Amino acid sequence: MKIDNKPRCAWADSAPDFPHYHDTEWGFPVANDQRLFEKLCLETFQSGLSWRTILSKRENFRQAFENFDVKKVALFDDDNVKQLLENKGIVRNKRKVLAVINNAKRALEMIETEGSLAAFLWRYEPDENTLPPPETQTTSPESIALSKALKKRGWQFVGPTTLYAFMQSMGLINDHSEACFMRKDIAEARKGFKRPR
Repeated sequence: MKIDNKPRCAWADSAPDFPHYHDTEWGFPVANDQRLFEKLCLETFQSGLSWRTILSKRENFRQAFENFDVKKVALFDDDNVKQLLENKGIVRNKRKVLAVINNAKRALEMIETEGSLAAFLWRYEPDENTLPPPETQTTSPESIALSKALKKRGWQFVGPTTLYAFMQSMGLINDHSEACFMRKDIAEARKGFKRPR
């Protein structure tokens, strides 16, 4: 499903809404806590499903979860859970809904102790010199370590594969294929990116 003649990562041409997401979001480094939290939540919902399913429902998720405002989601109660499980625009999985609410509470604790979610997450950025070729793995030593660290703090649905996908999309690594026209743009964005501390 080629939309133009630009060489992209193989997955980017597999669905109509993927090229735009690939070209404008995937892999650009992010330091904004709300965006990082949103992606962690969406990765939770993606577990066992395709990213295409989640991306097509992303606006519905944003509406349902108060634009993933950590403070607001942390206050969700049984009534909110009931409404979410009746919302046909999102993935209605009770375990995942409860995990997102739990993770919002854990995120608030982390922001208080670490200064920001970003400061903690970016500590797990891999050394570029140790990375294998792009698109060759689904976990890394760093995603495994981050998974253990988050689980120790009470986070749920944060396995190493989920977190590797998170790291790819939020720019902690540049996993665009060698032939992809975006690889250079992402490398430049990462070079100019101020790591949160």
